[in-house]
Amino acid sequence: MRFFTQRRHFRDLTPAEVLALAISSEEDDARIYRSYAERLRADYPDTAAVFDGMAAEEDEHRRRLIALFECRFGATIPLIRRGHVAGYYARRPVWLIENLGIDRIRAEAEAMEQEAERFYHLAAQRSTDPEIRTLLGDLAAAEAGHQRHAGALSEAHLDDDARAAEDRSAHRQFVLTWVQPGLAGLMDGSVSTLAPIFATAFATQDTWTTFLVGLAASVGAGISMGFTEAASDDGELSGRGSPVKRGLASGLMTTLGGLGHALPYLIPDFWTATLIAVAVVFVELWAIAWIQNRYMQTPFFRAAFQVVLGGALVFAAGVLIGSG
Repeated sequence: MRFFTQRRHFRDLTPAEVLALAISSEEDDARIYRSYAERLRADYPDTAAVFDGMAAEEDEHRRRLIALFECRFGATIPLIRRGHVAGYYARRPVWLIENLGIDRIRAEAEAMEQEAERFYHLAAQRSTDPEIRTLLGDLAAAEAGHQRHAGALSEAHLDDDARAAEDRSAHRQFVLTWVQPGLAGLMDGSVSTLAPIFATAFATQDTWTTFLVGLAASVGAGISMGFTEAASDDGELSGRGSPVKRGLASGLMTTLGGLGHALPYLIPDFWTATLIAVAVVFVELWAIAWIQNRYMQTPFFRAAFQVVLGGALVFAAGVLIGSG
């Protein structure tokens, strides 16, 4: 898959680049924790103090990494960040957490530390320098300790049962591996194929031709989305799971999203087929909004407005082009 992305793969990074990536990541995480602290300080001052302490620990990690880098490689630290490495875990932009409750912020913090711990474990395993390997192993243990801090943010909002924690982890993995890529595929297949299918329908009023165009558009979009998803992230660092599974989820849901309103054109009568196809589109768009609300915590009416408005505009464009 490395031929499909211009970003570096983690396995190809030099020891100096691995340390530089760890330095920039620790700096970013410290800023995020301080943002969480400011967000919670008024209502949850004890929790905010925990995040302040976690940010201070990230600062200390960064200082230790810088000291080791300068000792091993000199004073010039190369600029390498998360976005430069394929499959490296991404952080939610700060402005997206402004309206999150303490439960979601706690979950975000737990996920951050799990991802950081995985990174340090992998980096330590690949290192042949004893001092670098030792430091990376120590930092992996420290990140695991952060997970315990993040898991103890507020007694009123925590379930101490280990099974509940495992369920949260399993649910998160399910969302990352199947729901996110599947939702992206369903959105692409349902919306992007509207214009060519309905343009063909109104231009030809030939149901068989419309079906063939819809079938080609759906299968083509599914193949494209599947390869794009699989190539974008090998899952090694992000923890999003197998690229094959994500590619299948994205590709199949893209194809199904397009076929949903192409299949009605197997009906010979043009207007019957078109009315059924429009009804299927309506169901598809509302299903997308429901999935966004159920699994991605997007407010339902905002998701519905975005999806339905976008779908309506694409549908209208297809009808106008085909009618012209």
